[in-house]
Amino acid sequence: MFLHSPFPTVPGISLARLLIVINGILFAVMLGFGLRYGMGLKPFLNPSTPLLIHVGAQFWPLTLGRGELWRCVSYAFTHAGIIHLGFNLTVLYQVGTLVEGEIGRSRFLTLYTATALTATLAGLLWHPQTPVVGASGSLFGLIGFAAVFYHRLGIPAALQRRDVMLKWAAFAFLFGLMVGADNAGHLGGVLGGGLLALLFPLRHRTTPFLNLLGYASGAVLVAGLLGLFGSWLLR
Repeated sequence: MFLHSPFPTVPGISLARLLIVINGILFAVMLGFGLRYGMGLKPFLNPSTPLLIHVGAQFWPLTLGRGELWRCVSYAFTHAGIIHLGFNLTVLYQVGTLVEGEIGRSRFLTLYTATALTATLAGLLWHPQTPVVGASGSLFGLIGFAAVFYHRLGIPAALQRRDVMLKWAAFAFLFGLMVGADNAGHLGGVLGGGLLALLFPLRHRTTPFLNLLGYASGAVLVAGLLGLFGSWLLR
């Protein structure tokens, strides 16, 4: 049940659910490559670094050295095993559908894409030689956005959800420290999402600029995935 926010719930396809499906398909493709290259079912739980790079991991020496800029997007659809995938898609379903219902599809698409980029740029500054995979940068972006957005709404129910998001972010950061997750990307996602929550208008206004941002963000995601698919054809 959504809050009484200024944004109406928009009927139609859920982008959060569509992203879940795309992530699942690309995970299945990774398993297919693993079988093709004689790895058996090992990638189901623990894919090798070369396989992850092959299926879209962010690796800045290739991104900058070979111009594989599509990795700035494709990494967010690549996961290091079924546990990694399951955790991220659970968060995407719970938080993503909530945020999308509050702000609408166009703004959600902008938010998801922009925070994937801010997350990977943070990784460039922190650990440029480390391969990175996973949707968690964007997911932390959703959490950071929701915390600031609900704070700006100011009504009691929104403030309660803000507090839940802040606790969730703190727990996830601590968990990331224990398991060696990409907390640089998490931080980049949170900061990007929080900034967008400050910039997006609280009142629902259908403006050409915001709609254009949504279309451009969708184009960036599609271009990133097409770049990944094209890399397979060229090898």
